[in-house]
Amino acid sequence: MAGEGSSSRVLRRQSSALVCAEFNYRLGKTMGFGAFSKVKSATHSLTGQKVAIKILDRHKMKDMEEKVRRELKVMQVVKHPHIVRMYEIIETHSDIYVVMEYVESGDLFDYIVLNGRLPEEEARHFFQQIIAGVEYCHCNRVVHRDLKPENLLLDAKRRSVKIADFGLSNIMRDGQFLKTSCGSPNYAAPEVIQRRYYAGPEVDVWSCGVILYAMLCGILPFDDENISSLYQKITDGIYTLPCHLSMQARDLITRILKTDPLRRITIPEIRCHPWFQLQLALYLAVPPPEYAQQLKQIDDYVVSRVEKLGFDHNHLIDCLHRQETTKATVTYYLLLDAQHSENQNDYLESKGEELEARACSHEDPTPSISALPVIANHQLQSSTDASVHVIHSEQKQEGCSIVSPTSITPSGNWTVGLQSQADPSEIMMEVLKALRELDIVWKSIGAYSVRCRWIPPLPNLNKSCNWSAGNSFSESPMTLGSFPSSEMSLTANGIMLDDSELQDQFLVRFEAQLFKTREGKYLLDLQQVSGPNFLFLELCASVLAEVGAV
Repeated sequence: MAGEGSSSRVLRRQSSALVCAEFNYRLGKTMGFGAFSKVKSATHSLTGQKVAIKILDRHKMKDMEEKVRRELKVMQVVKHPHIVRMYEIIETHSDIYVVMEYVESGDLFDYIVLNGRLPEEEARHFFQQIIAGVEYCHCNRVVHRDLKPENLLLDAKRRSVKIADFGLSNIMRDGQFLKTSCGSPNYAAPEVIQRRYYAGPEVDVWSCGVILYAMLCGILPFDDENISSLYQKITDGIYTLPCHLSMQARDLITRILKTDPLRRITIPEIRCHPWFQLQLALYLAVPPPEYAQQLKQIDDYVVSRVEKLGFDHNHLIDCLHRQETTKATVTYYLLLDAQHSENQNDYLESKGEELEARACSHEDPTPSISALPVIANHQLQSSTDASVHVIHSEQKQEGCSIVSPTSITPSGNWTVGLQSQADPSEIMMEVLKALRELDIVWKSIGAYSVRCRWIPPLPNLNKSCNWSAGNSFSESPMTLGSFPSSEMSLTANGIMLDDSELQDQFLVRFEAQLFKTREGKYLLDLQQVSGPNFLFLELCASVLAEVGAV
């Protein structure tokens, strides 16, 4: 019998073959090596399905474990036909085994090198799949940050691209930004190499544009042996468009490779572009939330096949609903993927038809992509890029554990800040005028981002020594007197503070950033860096009131 329940058992320093055999895998040949890992092919003994197993040495990756954990948590979130699936994680005291989908035809980089520039029809086919996978990541608050042909695995038989290697990815957080300069220089957006704050989706869009150019032209748009010259070309947006490109392809590439992230085309806008719309498969036209609902449906035929292998029906259904990873659920997903891959295009098209029919009849309450909070997907993690904190359940015994997949669902449709349809330059001009009127000093840190500091009006201590936080300093609402003494104090250990000390205590630092939310709409976001909270809130109200309707 295959057994039921959790697939964890006590494992002490066994060989890789024994560990994998414990979880129904037969190891095959080694496919590649890394600094602290190796990848082997393997076969799932119960289903006969081929998988790839990445074996990570925990002792060698001590300094990199946080990064590896983040990558694994991100891979648990994303499940899409054009993203490499992760089936399970097996942990022992010495190693981590990551069981993933096996893709046998190499990567898109080798395919381009072998075949040269691709016909527009073929390049469009791959590009549509890439955009669908990237959009799904963004809707699940994941930004990849290292998209390039080497990280796009290719199944040549089914003409299918799979996004892989989420080692530099991160989870996006509302109201927070990224600043880490990462990824391959040739594919990195200008704001990334300039170490400016960025939201996330816009840098993935830029990388997709470079990939599209590489597929259509057989070369990179930005390339130079000297790294400084390369960065300058990227920053200036200097590249050439070969004459063999169609007008629509030239237009799309030009719209994507905009050095100004606010003027760069977004994924919803790419989807509406005439070049992208040509020969678009129905399942790729389905918005990501619709596809996410489809993933939750359980295939009764596959369940019956899993039962025949010796697993309990009720336990399997329960684990699938709770998204737990057990031997039964891994077997289920392997059989499900095998069923889909037998005639992938027909299967996906049929699912696309089902979802489109539900959307047209309004049976599915899930909002379409056009109704999703785009700005929520653009508000990201802090510049320190701390590790992802994704809640997940674990099934553990003494020697190993299997980490269960989880999901991150976007929050509701809301935005905070000042929205406007005016030109971004006009909006920033009004913002700077408002800052000047409020005696706020600022420093530009980007084309549409400023770092600000403000010190509220302080009392003349030489004229009176009876001030306290409970007294009003002036009639202006932008004063200290209206705030509680728990946050504001004019004394320290009973000693009256001088003006410079008061300024340090009440100094407010914040950043103003302009975001593109939808076509023709922009959002001004104010983010506190330091200073008293109530003062910052009053300041935000005054800034927005001063800017008014732009």
